[in-house]
Amino acid sequence: MHLCCHILVFIVIFNAAEIKADDDDSGVILPSMCEVCKFFVTELQSRLDETGKTKETLQLGHGLDKKKKIVYNKSELRLTEALSDPHVCDRILEYNVHKERSGSNRFAKGRSETMETLHGLRNKGVKVELGIPHELWDAPSAEVTDMQRKCFKMAEQYEDDIEEWYFEHQDEDLMTYLCANRALRKDDKKCLSEKYEPKGEKKKLDTKDNSSKKKDKKKSKAKGDDGDKVEKDEL
Repeated sequence: MHLCCHILVFIVIFNAAEIKADDDDSGVILPSMCEVCKFFVTELQSRLDETGKTKETLQLGHGLDKKKKIVYNKSELRLTEALSDPHVCDRILEYNVHKERSGSNRFAKGRSETMETLHGLRNKGVKVELGIPHELWDAPSAEVTDMQRKCFKMAEQYEDDIEEWYFEHQDEDLMTYLCANRALRKDDKKCLSEKYEPKGEKKKLDTKDNSSKKKDKKKSKAKGDDGDKVEKDEL
């Protein structure tokens, strides 16, 4: 048996039921209202986008009543399905906490780098002990379950504003309309502008920019050399 199979990995997992503060000694930082609104709107907009390109029409009325046609994209049915079929806040449970990232970027779908590493070790035969059964390794964290709970509350609290946007202001950005202008305080909007930038992406862009600059310099130098040559020939 390989030596690696005897490695024991210990990670302390704190019970979510014992977490009461937004930021405690366990390292658990519960989501801010900015983060809740950001991901609620992200998932709602995603739901709406899934049906946003259809050209279907609905017929309203029964029997001999005069039937009225309405475009599905602007129908109440579409909004109802996006919000609660199943409830849009259930999608929050697909997120995980990626502690290697900062700000609201710590919430993302898929396993974090840490959990991906631990799963990889276990698959190689390394004994990894987290204090919970393996089938619960990917269970929603305290942060994620708290975000889902707050998401339900936000969906209910701002139902009228969402309907107003949907029926009258769909041409406006929902994140700005709901989060920035209605749900959040002035001092709690920072997370709305946070964008996730994968590691190495910025460096790669900088390298590309530098390469372009070098090429431009070479072109300029080449043009300059040609210019000098012409002047000498003329002399």
